[in-house]
Amino acid sequence: MSDWTNKLPEAARTYLDGKRLDEVECIVSDLPGIARGKAVPAKKFAKQDKFHLPDSIFYQTITGGWGEAAGDDGFIEKDMILKPDFSTATAAPWTADWTLQVIHDSYDRDGTPIPFAPRNVLKRVVDLYHKEGWEPIVAPEMEFFLVARNLDPAKEIEPMMGRSGRPAAARQAYSMTAVDEFGPVIDDIYDFAEAQGFEIDGITQEGGAGQLEINLLHGEPVALADQVFYFKRLIREAALRHNCFATFMAKPIADEPGSAMHIHHSVVDRDTGMNIFSGPQGGDTDAFFYFIGGLQKYLPAAIAVLAPYVNSYRRYVKDHAAPINLEWARDNRTTGIRIPISSPAARRVENRIAGMDCNPYLGIAASLACGYLGMKNQIRPDAQFRGDAYEGEGEVPRVLGEALELFDGAEELHQILGPEFARVYSIVKRAEYDEFLQVISPWEREHLLLNV
Repeated sequence: MSDWTNKLPEAARTYLDGKRLDEVECIVSDLPGIARGKAVPAKKFAKQDKFHLPDSIFYQTITGGWGEAAGDDGFIEKDMILKPDFSTATAAPWTADWTLQVIHDSYDRDGTPIPFAPRNVLKRVVDLYHKEGWEPIVAPEMEFFLVARNLDPAKEIEPMMGRSGRPAAARQAYSMTAVDEFGPVIDDIYDFAEAQGFEIDGITQEGGAGQLEINLLHGEPVALADQVFYFKRLIREAALRHNCFATFMAKPIADEPGSAMHIHHSVVDRDTGMNIFSGPQGGDTDAFFYFIGGLQKYLPAAIAVLAPYVNSYRRYVKDHAAPINLEWARDNRTTGIRIPISSPAARRVENRIAGMDCNPYLGIAASLACGYLGMKNQIRPDAQFRGDAYEGEGEVPRVLGEALELFDGAEELHQILGPEFARVYSIVKRAEYDEFLQVISPWEREHLLLNV
C-alpha cells in the first residue's frame, strides 16, 4: 500500500488489513444528498491529490433536470476542484471487491470553497459558532421504512414481507417482535456499520408498518452529517440484499406516520468544555432560551430546507407523530421543539421538524443557523407549552411553494447559510416544484374528470 493509506481512520485500515485495495469512490453530496463522484482504481487514486467535477451537479434536481442557477457566466459547467478529506474514508462493504469511499470537499480554481456545496454550507455555519467561542454538538435520529420492492411508480408503496411471511404491521412502536421481523436486514446494517467504523446507539421499531429508527451518538456536526450521508447508502444496500427497499421519503405510505430526522442540539464553551445551556447550579441559561427562541422565529423560513419536497409536507399531519407547530415543551413529543429529560451537562434542544428526506448537511446547517440567530439576537421564546400541542393551531407551511416564499424572504438566514447557496437552492427547488405541478395525480383524475 502507498503512503496515503497511513492517513486513513482506524476502521478503514482494519477493513483493508491483509487485503489489496481495488477501488476508491471519490464522492460529494449534491443538494438532494445523492452521492456524486467518480470510482477510480486504487493505484490511480494514490497518484492524485484532487479530481474534477462540473459545478452543474449542484444545479441538478431530484428528477435529473436542471435549475437555471449558473449565474452570470452561464451554464458552461465549470470544473470544480475536489480534494479528499481522509478522515471520512470508510469501507464500502457491500461491493464485490475491496473498496473505500472518501468524501471530498469542493473548491473553485482559486481555492475558495464552493458556497452551495452542502458540506461547505454546514462548515460555514459551524465556523460562525467557533468565532463566538462555541462548539455545536448534534445527535441525529434517522427514521426510515423497509418496504416491498416497488418497480411501478403508479403502484402504492407497501410494507415489506417480514421473516414470519406476513407483511410488516403498523402501530407496533418499540416492539422487539416487530424488530425481529427485519432481523436479516438489521444484521447486515450492523455488520456494514461495524466495517465502516460507525457506532449505532440503538435501533427501534417506530409506529409505521416496517418503520425503524436508528439513533447515532452525539458529536461534531460535520462528522455526524457525514455519517447520516453514509448511513442512507448503507441501509439501502442492506435492504437490497434481502429483496426489499429502504426509503427515506418523508411520507411513503398513506395513513402511516412519516419519517423524521430529529436533531438534538447542545452548545459547548470551547474554552471550558461546559454546556452553555446549563448554569453553574444546573439551571437553564439565557443561551438555552435564546436558542429555542431562534428556532421558533426562524424555522418557518428554514422549513424549505428541512422539508425539501412536495411529499415532505404530507408528514405534518395532526396526531400522526409529526409536529404541526413550533411550540416548545419539556418531555412532550407533540411539540415541534422538545427538551428531553437529561442531566444539566447533557441539556439539549430537539428539533422535531426536519424530515428524513432532507440533505443531512443542509438540514443540520439550517437548524443550527436558527439557534445561532436566536443566541446572537437574544430572542426570547414563547412561554413553555402545556398539554397536547396538536390541539393548537398549525404553524408549519402546508405546501412547498409556501415554504419557498418564506425562505426567499429570510435575509438573515441567507447571511448565515450563505447568500449564494440561498440563491441556488431556491432556483433548484422551484424547478422541481414547477415540474411536479405538471403531473396530474390519480386523485384529480378520479374526482375531477367527470364532476367539474
